[in-house]
Parts: sequence; C-alpha cells; structure tokens
Amino acid sequence: MNQKEKQKDSELMEKIVSLCKRRGIIYQGSEIYGGLAGTWDYGPLGLALKNNIKNLWWKKFVTDREDMYGVDAAILMNQNVWKATGHVGGFSDPLVECPKCKNRFREDHVEVSSKDGLRHCPKDDQILGLARQFNMMFKTSVGAIESDDSVSYLRPETAQGMFVNYKNIIDSFHPKLPFGMAQIGKAFRNEIAPRDFIFRSREFEQMEIEYLVKPVGWEDTFEYFRKEMLDWTKEIGLKEEHVHEVEISEADRAFYSKRTIDFEFDFPFGQSELYGLAYRTDYDLSRHSQSSGTDLIYLDEETTNPEERKLIPHCIEPSFGVDRTVLAVLSDAYTEDRMNDEVRAYLKFAPIVAPVKVAVFPLLKNKPVLVEKAREVFVHLKKEFGAVMFDDNGNVGKRYRRQDEIGTPFCVTVDFDTIEKDDTVTVRDRDTGTQERVAVKELIAYLKSKLN
Repeated sequence: MNQKEKQKDSELMEKIVSLCKRRGIIYQGSEIYGGLAGTWDYGPLGLALKNNIKNLWWKKFVTDREDMYGVDAAILMNQNVWKATGHVGGFSDPLVECPKCKNRFREDHVEVSSKDGLRHCPKDDQILGLARQFNMMFKTSVGAIESDDSVSYLRPETAQGMFVNYKNIIDSFHPKLPFGMAQIGKAFRNEIAPRDFIFRSREFEQMEIEYLVKPVGWEDTFEYFRKEMLDWTKEIGLKEEHVHEVEISEADRAFYSKRTIDFEFDFPFGQSELYGLAYRTDYDLSRHSQSSGTDLIYLDEETTNPEERKLIPHCIEPSFGVDRTVLAVLSDAYTEDRMNDEVRAYLKFAPIVAPVKVAVFPLLKNKPVLVEKAREVFVHLKKEFGAVMFDDNGNVGKRYRRQDEIGTPFCVTVDFDTIEKDDTVTVRDRDTGTQERVAVKELIAYLKSKLN
C-alpha cells in the first residue's frame, strides 16, 4: 500500500469514527474524564446494530439447528481453569519499551528499520529495548481476603467456559456426537497497544462455538463450518471481495491446533483477522480432565467396536468477534455519492442488520393533522417492525440526510395528499433516493417485500 492509499484509508477510518460519535453509534469510553485507552461505549444505534448481528448469528448457528446447546458461562472462573490450559504461564505478547519516552509497544507492531535492522520508537526514533513477555490477562481477587487461593482472572476468551460445562451438558441432555456448545459473551485482554478503533480493544465480545466430533472424519465438519462462515459474511452484507481465507501454517498456528483458517477482511487500515476456524483436537477437554481429576470421557453407545466406545471428543471451533464484525459492517456500509448536487455520506447497511428499518415523518411538524396521522402510521409500523423511528426535527431534506447517515433503508412521509386525497404516503429508498406513493393499508406488505 503506497502513501496515498494509506492516507485515503486513514481518512476513511476518521470519517467512520466521527460519524459513529455524531450519530450515537459508538462513543469513547469514559470520555468526560479523558477516556480510557482500549475501551468503547455503544450508543443506542450501535447497540441496536450489535444486537441485530448477535441475534442473527444466534438464529443461524443455534436456534435454527438441533445440535447446538447455548450456555452463558461466568466471566470469573476458578484460576485452575487457566492454569490447566496454559494461559497463566503462556498467554502473553512481546513487549518493548522506549528508554527515552517510556512508551510501550507490542514488538510485532513496530516495523524494523531498513537502515539498521532494529526497531525504533515511533514517537522519538530511539532504539527500543529488548522484548519481554507480557501476560495479557486481567488479574483480580475474589473474596474479602487476598491470598493465592483468592486469585481469579477476567476471562481472556469465552471458549473455556464451554469446555468446563461439557460434562454438565452431557449429564443434562445426553447429546449424541457430533454436537456443539455456543456462547456469546465478553472477554478481556490487557492489550499492550489497543488500536484501530474497536478492532483491538481491552474489552470485547465473542460469538463462539465448540463443536465436538469423533476424531475420525473431522475434516468434513471443518469444511462444513468453513462454508457456513463464508455464507454468514454474505448474509450480513460484507462484500465478497473484501473477505479472504488465509491458511495458517503449522509454524504460526496455536500449538494445540492441527488446522486453522483465518478469515481476514479489508479494513480501512489494511487486511486483518475477522474470524477464525480451528481444529483444536482434544486438547482442552483432555487438559481439564487431567487437571480437575474429572472423567470427561464420552460413551458412544452407537458404536459396535468396544475400542471406540470411550473417547474424549475432538473440537472444531468457529470463532467470531462481535466488535470486529460491527467494524467490518460499518466499513463496507460507509458510502459517499452525490445527490441533488451535494456530497452525501451514508451507511448502506444490508436491511437485515440496519439499526433502524423505517423512519416516519410528518411533512410539517406544526400541522397537528399531519403529526397525528404520522403518529398513527408510526405506531402501526412499530408494532410490525419494532426498529422504527419517528422524526419531525428540521425540514424533510435534513431528515433524509440524517436517516441516510444512520443507514435507515426507508423513510415514510405523511403529507397533505395523505389526509385530503388518497391515504397514501411517500416511501423514499435510501440507496437511490427514489420516491413512491404507497397506500397506508398496503404499507406493511410493501416494506416487508423490500426489507427481506
């Protein structure tokens, strides 16, 4: 990427961040106190966007299936969970520090100088010190008295909450292999250098599946989820050409993984990881069985081979970052064009993820007859679609621009023809700006045909 392209992409990110704050999508965390690096607050529209994504994911991967079991595990877990999986001793990143300004950086985020082959501080060009390993888990204490036994951690991933509930699911529901456990939840990592808006933050949300299979034939399940994950990116409106599959080499993947694919996305700052698909073998369940002393053997009653009746299942893990999905959706949705001889910036969301589906206007806010009818139409639509907004602030042109910026697919205007003539309203399309008269009694059916 040349300097001109970098500047263009940097400007795009700035525009997205600015729009997000202006329109109540995402705010800086603790902003009135100067903020806290790596933390972000979702405003009303950002929360709606995020919830739409999570609900769609849950429907596709959990409720529409018969082989998934949802859980919501605690964020705080017994410290031995993290000791068993190696997180306490090895969940770290290489940290380097500038001897002059004392700023700290992740070593692999600082470019090597072409002049001397060393890494220099991006702020004052000093040669950075030697790297040391920095454990990224947030450590805390549980209970009134601090001791070695009271140590706990804010979970750095959601996966282990499912693995430690594997036996509970087996005992409660007696599922047959293959089956999966699914969870949407918060995770926390004390990132050395959080960056790129909500892409890399210290508090984030994950949508994950731990899909348990027999060790023979795992390849078919892996391939199945690879396709499902690609289908998902299309369903939420990501452009196919912006999503890339990257096969992770044995040298670069986690030591417990026998195969990993990263699904990378063309973010404004460059191509980076969006989702991951890993074959974790039986590593996690085996470690927890050994460490806890609990028998996590699965008894396969359907096999006729005595040697195959008892096994520890292997795991295929499709992992999705919620916040990275939000950023990818925002990046692909952000659009600039010209309308009515003006530059227009708007979010071209797929209707399925749009925070607001329809906005309803009275043509004039100072005409009670128009406002009353517009409120009637608004209530009628809100019962059907839920995510409907009433807007009477400013002239109609300004309302259109405001709704365009937040990605509302359709605007409905009640005017004097609605009252005096034929009980029709004007429906405006966000992407084209075209307008169509639609009878109020046919409005729900018309909008359904467009939004689905």
